[in-house]
Amino acid sequence: MWLMTIRRWLERVPLSMIQLMMRVAVGSVFLKAGLLKYHSWEFTVKLFEDEYKVPFVAPTVAARMAMFTELTCSTLLILGLATRVATLPLLGMIAVIQLFVYPQAWTDNLLWASILVFLLTRGPGALSLDNLIEKGASRASAAKPSDAPHSTNNRRGRTSLG
Repeated sequence: MWLMTIRRWLERVPLSMIQLMMRVAVGSVFLKAGLLKYHSWEFTVKLFEDEYKVPFVAPTVAARMAMFTELTCSTLLILGLATRVATLPLLGMIAVIQLFVYPQAWTDNLLWASILVFLLTRGPGALSLDNLIEKGASRASAAKPSDAPHSTNNRRGRTSLG
């Protein structure tokens, strides 16, 4: 009986709160990594040269790409702005890290990727800028007059859509 009560109470937690926590949790991990790269640029390049060794990309280019992606996409994720799009580069980074840099860190990578895939497939939730923009667009389109064709008379005096 008490187990059912607890379960019902837990089911009341809005999904939008969980989605917000997911966005902030993963976004903050990538934001922190991007800020660290920015503030320690020489060390970052050295890491990309000596330890990360991303194939097919020069270390400086890879470091800039990683820093830009981490700073930009994490900010978008936390704000809930272009959330689904912002998950894609981060998922790409996770794939590169998993395949070429730290394959032994699969548990961390799987955790972050799972959250990002959830946000990609289910969206950022009601507590996001994406939701506010969508609501604003819906209101604007509802307030706009219908774009349906008007009835007009043709040459023979019949009514037609035109």
